[in-house]
Amino acid sequence: MSRIKLTMRVALVHDYIKEYGGAERVLEALHEIWPDAPVFTTVYLPEFLGPHKTRFKNWNIKTSFLQHLPFKSKLISPFRLIAPFMFKTFDFSQFDIVIVSATGAYVKNFKFQISNFKFPKRPVYIYYCHTPPRYLYGYATAREWKNNLVLRVFGEIANHFLRLVDFKSSQNVDFFIANSKNVAGRISKFYRKDSVVIYPPVDSASSSSAFSIQLKNKKLDANSLDARRYFVAGGRIARPKHIDLIVETFKKLDLPLKVFGREFGGIRSEKLEVRSSNIEFLGEVSDEEKLELMKGAKAFVFAAENEDFGITPVEAMSVGTPVIAYKSGGVLETIVDEKTGIFYHFNDLNHLSEAIHKFEKIKFDREEIAKYAQRFSKERFKKEIKEFVESKVK
Repeated sequence: MSRIKLTMRVALVHDYIKEYGGAERVLEALHEIWPDAPVFTTVYLPEFLGPHKTRFKNWNIKTSFLQHLPFKSKLISPFRLIAPFMFKTFDFSQFDIVIVSATGAYVKNFKFQISNFKFPKRPVYIYYCHTPPRYLYGYATAREWKNNLVLRVFGEIANHFLRLVDFKSSQNVDFFIANSKNVAGRISKFYRKDSVVIYPPVDSASSSSAFSIQLKNKKLDANSLDARRYFVAGGRIARPKHIDLIVETFKKLDLPLKVFGREFGGIRSEKLEVRSSNIEFLGEVSDEEKLELMKGAKAFVFAAENEDFGITPVEAMSVGTPVIAYKSGGVLETIVDEKTGIFYHFNDLNHLSEAIHKFEKIKFDREEIAKYAQRFSKERFKKEIKEFVESKVK
């Protein structure tokens, strides 16, 4: 390895840190590779991270002026209107390479200030793209803002402006990395740019042996996990995930279902609550609890619409649990039909019910499922990312 690679100055960039999901897992893995790298973001709100609030505690996080605004936690969506200007306030001139992990249109809109003669070249700019912004390009989003006529008119005007900014700023990117072939297609379509596909990291190391962890949450009583009598669903309780469809289906079939996850985008679990002894809402859980919950389930049920990649189905497979999934988006790249799970083709109650009945008739090899999922491991991700980044530093 050359000396310049050993002394490479890296900056990491993330749109905002307010929730913990797939994008934040990628950020964590990047930080493990470059632990001294500062993280630039618009706002950092650890109080909203639930059981994950200490994950970023000792990081060097540099926020924008938005961090100092009151009620900033409620202004994430409105921030998009001024978003194209936020990251221009950061100076990246001291870095050799800037690595972005985000979805926001504005994150690509950097102003590379070259003010120090010691750094005559601008940084190499690598963008790990989870997806071009869903709200700009017609994909289902967590918030139903188009239902309000005023917001719809105003939003469409704003989105037209942001699409122009998004395309223009995408041309500043030196190298795109897509989190799936699905997203690589979107990058090509909307940005007219090529990309390399590196699947995001799935870490199941915290699930080392069955029931080895004494779960503190009484709702996750280990005794109830013993015989794989239930199904599980969860992640973000958001509209495109169609948790409501899953709940409705299991209510009709009278089959046991456990739902975990953080409420998001105006969707509240109490709106999904049903008076049925077979459905249990667990709220947000830790990684250890989630993996033990998945390990004890018959199957993980995933009804997300046109998911970019879909980490939770792979997490389920990593502990040997098959997946029942709507045939859409990134899961087409991660699930092998009737080997690691099964697909259903229309996202409605009848087709999901048929898929569940079909699932019950298939015998899955859980050891083979877990082995298959290792191709999406964190170790593989870190190796591929590091090799890619180092190959781009001249």
